[in-house]
Amino acid sequence: VQARANEGRAAEFPPPLPLERTRDTGLRHLDGTISMARAEPDTATHHFFICIGDQPELDFGGRRNPDGQGFAAFGRVIRGMELIRQIHSSPADGQLLAPPVQIQRAVRVA
Repeated sequence: VQARANEGRAAEFPPPLPLERTRDTGLRHLDGTISMARAEPDTATHHFFICIGDQPELDFGGRRNPDGQGFAAFGRVIRGMELIRQIHSSPADGQLLAPPVQIQRAVRVA
């Protein structure tokens, strides 16, 4: 399931982030992993995704991105994967949910 920040607040977005490869972080794209979406290395901005099921092809050396660099995993869903699975099975228009689903709350836990 991929999401993005509110495009209406683009002026608040940080510059693109350097790619933190799973080879270096030791993190893996497992069920519930939260990771940065990107096109090329060092281009991640405000799009992220949540893995449903284990997705090793998203790790460094995987084939999901032609450059083989993988995607930057940075967190995991602690509670609410049942809701993420529900969202994943929601009606869509192409790759966009119809109607869109808005994230109401996300928190950082240590």
